[in-house]
Amino acid sequence: MAPPPDWNGGSLPLKPSAAQMQAIFKPMTDPREPARAPFHLIAKPTGAICNIKCEYCFYLDKEALYDHPKRSDFRMRDEVLERYVSEYIGAQPGGAEVNFSWQGGEPTLLGVEFFRKAVAYQRRYAAAGQVITNSLQTNGILLDDEWCVFLREAEFLVGISIDGAEALHDRYRLDLHGRGTFARVIAGLEALQRNRVEYNVLTVVQRDNGDHGAAIYRFLRDKGARFIQLIPIVEPEPEGVSSRTVGGEQWGRFLNAVWDEWLAHDVGTVFVGHFDMMLGLTLGAGSTACVHAKTCGRALAIEHNGDVYSCDHFVTPEHRVGNVTEIHLDVIVDGPAQTKFGADKYDTLPQYCLDCEYLSSCYGGCPAHRVARTPAGEPNLNHLCAGYKLFYAHTQPTLTAMAKALRAGQLARDYANFL
Repeated sequence: MAPPPDWNGGSLPLKPSAAQMQAIFKPMTDPREPARAPFHLIAKPTGAICNIKCEYCFYLDKEALYDHPKRSDFRMRDEVLERYVSEYIGAQPGGAEVNFSWQGGEPTLLGVEFFRKAVAYQRRYAAAGQVITNSLQTNGILLDDEWCVFLREAEFLVGISIDGAEALHDRYRLDLHGRGTFARVIAGLEALQRNRVEYNVLTVVQRDNGDHGAAIYRFLRDKGARFIQLIPIVEPEPEGVSSRTVGGEQWGRFLNAVWDEWLAHDVGTVFVGHFDMMLGLTLGAGSTACVHAKTCGRALAIEHNGDVYSCDHFVTPEHRVGNVTEIHLDVIVDGPAQTKFGADKYDTLPQYCLDCEYLSSCYGGCPAHRVARTPAGEPNLNHLCAGYKLFYAHTQPTLTAMAKALRAGQLARDYANFL
């Protein structure tokens, strides 16, 4: 598909000269080598600034990290954007697909022109034949036909957040005036569908919607969603977790309810991220999500000013590992601080996890969720442990049968032949 004529930003050449490079970028003295392995950066080009105020959002308080007098100061400047794009592409090992993931806050607050410029920089710095992709996570409020035409033509994959039908969605996903956002989000979803934009739906699972797995799944499916991501909310507090946090076993029951509905009606036509990952693990592939990989550290976050953090769940001063305008990304990603952060995921597991029959399916889950204690009193147990065990026990026989079907050259939905 040909790009729109203004993708190249008018005056932006497709490839910079050496003189332009020197004029744009201040010198960096550290060595420049591609990273040892592919890595992923989640970009926060508006920082924590958003046009709604979800009560459970873990990122809104990150605004306090930066002493900006105005909300409008939380905007990735052109020179930071260009450095980020150039560094991110250049630091990946040869042959790696480069995915730009735009999140927030709310990235659509920057307007379409910001992303046209980002795509122009990507085209400028990509090597011949290099695959560049983009994904955008949004609350959907600002999506209209102009946005969606751009997103389709630029081949963005859009994640839109919907927590279920109106009453469930509006429990926590409120605007800055305390009003529900459901109707506006559905209008954004319909704009994506009307303009044939590739999208998936992201549902945050918390205590209030955590008992409605099957109903939420049916609602999303009937709204046209064919790719669904499920994200559990775990909010640590001094005495445990918040009242919004999904219960451990509740999370497992939620996943099982979605699984049962999906298995009965939609295998091969609807794709649930957690199920796809588990099938891959059953087939012997590595985890497609850092949450259930043995180590982490290859999924970092970059803030609006170029600061890089170990993970978007660890955007804190002690987890700031550099700034893209000062240090090459490959040096940051493969540096000792980030390497230790990634290794700690496995190295700090309690013995309870190391002895668990589901260790290779879980690896303790996300370190940000390890706020519970084992029956023996060991720290660092995942709050969701009991739920994951419920899910693994419930699905393992069928996943094993699906893997056998695929190895035999059949489809996953033919699993019954292999039970």
